[in-house]
Amino acid sequence: MLSPDFSLGSTVAFVAVQPSNTNNDKGGQGEDFGKSSPVGLVLLIVFFIAVFFLVKSMNKHLKRLPASFDEPVQEKAADVGPKKKD
Repeated sequence: MLSPDFSLGSTVAFVAVQPSNTNNDKGGQGEDFGKSSPVGLVLLIVFFIAVFFLVKSMNKHLKRLPASFDEPVQEKAADVGPKKKD
């Protein structure tokens, strides 16, 4: 259960001695918190332009592919086997 050296009085004293938050720090949420910068907007636009050109290039490559990679079936039933001369 509890260790033998546990003392409720020392724990309460330890909690009471800790300093309070006196510098009004909001944990990183200052006046600029949540605002995006112009650099972020430029970066986002560059990413969108890159994705546009990648999709355009991929479509061009996909149009060059054949409809099927299967070998064309050729009807050669008459040519099966050796030819005989009469």
